[in-house]
Amino acid sequence: MWIIKLFLLGIFSLIFFQDYKDRTVYWFLYPITGIVVLILQIQIVSIPVALVNSGINLLFIGFLLFFCYWYAQIKLKKSLLQSVLGLGDVLFFIAIAFSFSIVSFLVLFVFALLFSLILHFVFKNKHAEQTVPLAGYMSLFYATVYGISFFYNLHFLYAY
Repeated sequence: MWIIKLFLLGIFSLIFFQDYKDRTVYWFLYPITGIVVLILQIQIVSIPVALVNSGINLLFIGFLLFFCYWYAQIKLKKSLLQSVLGLGDVLFFIAIAFSFSIVSFLVLFVFALLFSLILHFVFKNKHAEQTVPLAGYMSLFYATVYGISFFYNLHFLYAY
C-alpha cells in the first residue's frame, strides 16, 4: 500500500507542477489518478461499497458541473470549458470522485476548493495569468491528505 500511495503522491505532484507552471496537464494522469485512488479505496472497503461510493460521488460531480454549466450559460453568457473551468479541472473532479466514501468525499472536496481559493488569493499577485490552476491546487490538497494517511490510520475516510 505504501508503494501505491507514493506513486499517487508522485502523480499529484506532477499534476500540481504542470498545472501551476503551464496550465496544462498530461491527460493520461487523470485516469491513472482515478484508478489508483479506487485501488486504495478497494483495499479498505469491498468492491461493491467502493463502486457505490464512486457512483454517488460521480453523481455529485455531475450535479456540480451541471450547475456550473447553467451558471456559465445563463448568468455569465460564456462557455463552461473555455472560460469558467478547464477540461483538466473537470477530469480531475471525475478522477478524484473514486477516492473516498460519500461524506468524506464531500467534506474533502469542499475543503479542497477552499484551499484552492486561499492559494489563489495568496499567489494572485505573483502571476500575470488570471486563470486558476484548480486541478493543481486540489491535487496539492489531496496529496497532503494522502501524505498524512502515511502516518495515521485514516480508515474513517472510507467509513460512513
